[in-house]
Amino acid sequence: MPSDHSSQRTSTRTLGRRRFLQLGAAGIVVVGGGGLAGSRLLGGATPVGPAAAAVGEVEAARRTTGKVVRRQLRAAPRQVDLGGRVVQTWAYGDSVPGREIRVTAGDELRVRLRNDLPAETTVHWHGIALRNDMDGFPGLNQDAVAPGGSFEYGFVVPDPGTYWFHPHVGVQIDTGLQAPLIVEDPAEPGEYDEEVVLVLDDWTDGWGDSPDAILERMAREGMVMDDMAMDGMDMEGMDDGEMSMEEGMPSADRPLGADTGDVDYPAHLVNGRLPQDPFVIRSRPGTRIRLRIINAGGDTAYRFAVGGHRLTVTHTDGFPVNPVDVDTLVIGMGERYDVVITTGDGAFPVVAVPEGKDAAAAGLALLRTSSGAAPAADARPAELAGRLLRYADLTPTDDAALEPREPDRELSWPCRWSTAAASGSSTVPASATTSRWRSARTSGSGWSCGTSR
Repeated sequence: MPSDHSSQRTSTRTLGRRRFLQLGAAGIVVVGGGGLAGSRLLGGATPVGPAAAAVGEVEAARRTTGKVVRRQLRAAPRQVDLGGRVVQTWAYGDSVPGREIRVTAGDELRVRLRNDLPAETTVHWHGIALRNDMDGFPGLNQDAVAPGGSFEYGFVVPDPGTYWFHPHVGVQIDTGLQAPLIVEDPAEPGEYDEEVVLVLDDWTDGWGDSPDAILERMAREGMVMDDMAMDGMDMEGMDDGEMSMEEGMPSADRPLGADTGDVDYPAHLVNGRLPQDPFVIRSRPGTRIRLRIINAGGDTAYRFAVGGHRLTVTHTDGFPVNPVDVDTLVIGMGERYDVVITTGDGAFPVVAVPEGKDAAAAGLALLRTSSGAAPAADARPAELAGRLLRYADLTPTDDAALEPREPDRELSWPCRWSTAAASGSSTVPASATTSRWRSARTSGSGWSCGTSR
């Protein structure tokens, strides 16, 4: 039987996550976006640590509701039924994804993590602007929690929106360790009738190759971007029918270009369910439903659509945007979109098709507002080829727009490109090269960025 759900009533291409891990395994460390990056790469910069005055000042200035929300979180090995396929994995609790945590903006969230895994772990609160020492990045802003150990995360949740949490240790994100974090807006206008959270995920743990085996293979063999070998940006063979760099660039029908991931997953899930036994959204015709969509995948962007419905995009990565109507959207790893649909009468496929990967495997849920035959597990609604959301369509609402500010600090990070055939090298700014990172074999070509170590 499908997994039923009654809707809750409520008033330029960047370095991919897997590519980052592959570079790390090859001995190249890339850390960006904070003062601690300077301490690793630039030497002269002063790190901003958990006890820094800047952290204390920001925390003291946060507006709070005065309410403390306490939760328990246990990470442990689990046997999980994905809807006809039982797998052994790691999870928070008894299900994948784990149980949702829901708070109101301004609440203080306190979560006690118990680590019953055979490996160390952390929790990263994805998208939340929180204090530095609670961000869950081991070796950067906290020590990993050892097996059998525990740690209490505590922070004020400042901004309403759709977020999620997961580990930041190795490739644990490619297990079942994931769950939504929903931050309600006390000033929410409530222009919808019901709400549903949808977690999209690419799945291999306990089914295909293990996440650790995949990472080890990528570190050893490099990656392939469609037909274009990218080890050290080796362009040999392009005259033999392989894809050129120009052919691999983004276009209107291929918004991510050829760089759509390195891993072929045996399954794609919506709320932990396979298409053969899908998650079901039950509602009534004419209902306005807010869908909070989270891409928890490790290496897959999804093209999302609801058969027979248009999507009104209202939020991206937690923050409100001026509403825009589309038929479909592409959601990258870690991204979140909130969309509103007005339900039709019948049974409709809710699909998440891997962008640029094998279209035979896709995630599927079911929207049912009346009786009738359910769509096939391999349904591909016409909306997938319809009006596609573009980043240029997204403009912040007045309340979400940021005021112009001068940079707090500037970091310089020189990069050099060298080839095996040439002794010379050229220096270019990191902003021009970070989307071109490729690991180089010892005798090959590649980028070298930052200080030699």
